[in-house]
Formats: sequence, structure tokens, C-alpha cells
Amino acid sequence: MLRLTWVQPEDLIGHELRQAALDGREPSAIAARWRAAGGTQAPLRAGASPRPASRYLRLLAKDLLDELADLPSKLADTEPTDLARIKSLCPAWPNAVTPLSLRAVVPLGAAPDPRRRGTLPAPVSAAPTAPLTQARLEAAWLGRAVGCLLGKPVEKLPLEAIRALAQSTGNWPLNTYFTAHGVPEELLSQHPWNRRSAPTSLAENIDGMPEDDDLNYPLLNLLLLQRHGKHFTTTDAAELWLAELPAGRTFTAERIAYRNLLLGLDPPHTARHRNPFREWIGALIRADVHGWTNPGDPAAAAEQAHRDATLTHTANGVYAAMFTAATIAQAATAAHDIHACLRTGLTVIPPRSRLARAVRHAIRLAEEHADFDTVVDELHATHADTHHWVHAVPNTALIAAALTHANGDFTGSICRAVSGGWDTDSNGATAGSIAALLTGDPLALPDRWTTPLKNRLATSIGDFNGIGFDALAHLTLREASRP
Repeated sequence: MLRLTWVQPEDLIGHELRQAALDGREPSAIAARWRAAGGTQAPLRAGASPRPASRYLRLLAKDLLDELADLPSKLADTEPTDLARIKSLCPAWPNAVTPLSLRAVVPLGAAPDPRRRGTLPAPVSAAPTAPLTQARLEAAWLGRAVGCLLGKPVEKLPLEAIRALAQSTGNWPLNTYFTAHGVPEELLSQHPWNRRSAPTSLAENIDGMPEDDDLNYPLLNLLLLQRHGKHFTTTDAAELWLAELPAGRTFTAERIAYRNLLLGLDPPHTARHRNPFREWIGALIRADVHGWTNPGDPAAAAEQAHRDATLTHTANGVYAAMFTAATIAQAATAAHDIHACLRTGLTVIPPRSRLARAVRHAIRLAEEHADFDTVVDELHATHADTHHWVHAVPNTALIAAALTHANGDFTGSICRAVSGGWDTDSNGATAGSIAALLTGDPLALPDRWTTPLKNRLATSIGDFNGIGFDALAHLTLREASRP
């Protein structure tokens, strides 16, 4: 029997009960009713439980999902989704600037002052800088692909499994792609690779960049800009999804929003209706193009990311996309180190939000501990019992910690991001995009990472299947140059 993942009401209710507790609503009475009726918790790792619920339980789950949505939130004032309200809470919101005109006092590669890094001040004053180049964008696309590919075979595996698998082949601390060669059979049977990814993402199997949603969404947003420009609306994004995004390539919040569109709901209600994944990582992995196409203008990048994200996400799920887009926009100027870029990212999200607090905490840990494993252990101790492994809050925090601890170095950033667990391919992709953008040139990325990709990307989006990263950089630069 077909059990479609991420959409069955009886599977969504457990996730929604957890999410309600996170975003300031009191779900205990509704949770008790669900348990008393024989309802189960959310599936632990897959998007569907093994067996369908009874008709009664399914109807009850639908009713309870709606009741949960109506509960008041004590966090509504500090974690809004409306852009005007978000900006009103951000005292250091960046001023709109002429593209390519922003430069930090601290040049790229200079040693940051650790005393200032912890204070997370507003971005420093502006000055002329070099224009965005195709080479810089090619590095960013490649970096996103490499980081994603590194994390693919260990996605969904627990932290101890990632460490054990890498250690068994002498690849710890992580420094190159995972391999099955040399891994004891007992360990492989105990912690099997991600079954969908291992055939294309273990070192011995890589033959070009395989399809992944972490690359599909940047391609989709490139299409969005080509057709509608930088002033696209959320409805434009929704219509493009229905025309160009196969439903089977969507997951979690994106699949729910897609379903809601087919039910006739309009954005932004598509993000809220029976969608317990609205603060997960999906909007974050769509943010890169918004940063790439607004170099030196983090405010514009964040606003663009907001219009995209609110199709599927709310509050911290939206903030993760805005934070990432603004960080990337700052990195694209060729004038900032990673620490200045992350500080800028924090200026576009409400400072009292759960995401802002988690990112600041992660950066502080990365500054305090020389051993990144200690940083990871602290992050897991803080978040693992509270958040699902795909939630935006812990994953964004891990990305920020990895970039900070590696000082923006490409290999160090992607390896730290992936070795930290949780949503490994998404975290590796975002860390790789940012760190590679800072290098400014694809030739600055080590050959062991880029050569296996063969300048070829597989996808089911538009006419992009088989496209090269150099061609993608050319197309992205064209959109960055459009007003």
C-alpha cells in the first residue's frame, strides 16, 4: 500500500504538537486527547508511519491540527512573520545600498578581533568594492554542490554513526568524501548509508553531481528571477512551483505547501495550514540565489528571501532564509571575512527570536573551544531533545558554528558542518556556498572536491539537467546585474 510521506494527518499531528510547544502555544490538553484516542507520536525518521490510521483517527487528527493552529502564541510579538514587523524589531537592519558598494573595515582574510566577534555589532561603514564576478559565482555553485555531496551518504544518521564511519577509514577529522572501502561489515550493517544517496555520493561512486533538493531549489529560484525579476511576488513563486517543480521532489514544508496550493489555498496561508514543518530547514536551502544576486545589499537579499520563504514557512523558518541570504550578500562583495558576514546576517532577524539566540550561542561556542567536536556535543546537548533533526534552529546554528570555527576556510567549513550531524547535506551545501564564495575563484577549491563533479549537475528542474557550474554562474551573474 502506498504511504505518501509528509502529508498524512495522523503523521503530522505528532510533529505539530512538538512545534506548538516550540513556538509558544500550550498543546498539552490537545496532546492528551490524541493519546486517549489511541493516536501515536510522529514517525521517528521517515515521513510516514508504517500503517494508515483508522478513519476516526484521521478525522480527529485533522480537527486537532486546526485546533492547534488556533491556539494563541506567547511568542507572537517577538517572532512575527510579517516583514514590516520583522524590520521593526531589528534595530540594526541594514540600509539599502547601491549594489556592489559595501565594504567592511576588516578586509577578507584579515584576522578578526575575537573580542569584537562575540559582540555581534551592526555591519561597519561602506566603501567601494570590486564587482561580482562569474568566477566568484562559479565557486559558490560548486561549493554548494560539494558540501551537499559530502553530506548525502550520512544524512539521517546519528552523530555517533557519522563519527564511527569516518574514523573506520581514517577520514577523521573529516577531510574528504566518505567511502565504504575499509568500513567493517559490522559497522555498515549497524549504520547503513543513506540508501538513496550512497550509490551516487560515496567517493567510489561519484560521477558528476547527482540530483538533490539542495540544488533543485537554487535552480528553481534562478528560473524565478529569469521570469519575474527581483521584484517577484510569493504568488509568482507558487505558480512557478506548480509549473516546474515535480511534486515528488518536495519534502516536509514544501510538500505541505504544494498540497495546499492544489487545494486552492493562497500564500501565505499555504505555509500555515496543517503544516507542522513551517520552521524546518526548507526555506533556508532556497536562499542562496537571493544572496548571490544582491551583492553588497543584505537588506534586499533578506527581503527577497522573505517573499520566497513565506510560501512555505513562518517565523524562524523564514528567519533562517533571511539570515542566510543576507550573510551571502555580504560575502559576495569580496570585502568581508566570515565573521563580518555572519554579524550582518544577524541584523535581519529579530534579536530575541529563538534562531538569533541559537546562532549567537553557536558562534560563542565556536570561539571558545579549539576542538570542534566539543562545539558539536554542546549544540546537540542544547537542541537534540527539543528539535527535530531537520528543524531550522539547530541546523542554522551548526552552520554558523562551522563557518566561525573554520574561519571561513572552505574544506574546514564543509567538513565541520557535515561532521556535526543533523541535516548533513543541507548544512554542507550552505556552508560550502558561503565559504566558496569567499574564496572568489573555483580554482581555489581543492581538486579532490571538485574534479569528481565533472562540471555536470543532474536535476529534474526546467532545462537544467546536465548543465555545468560555469554556465550556472553566467546565468546567475546576468540576474545579479538586472535592476
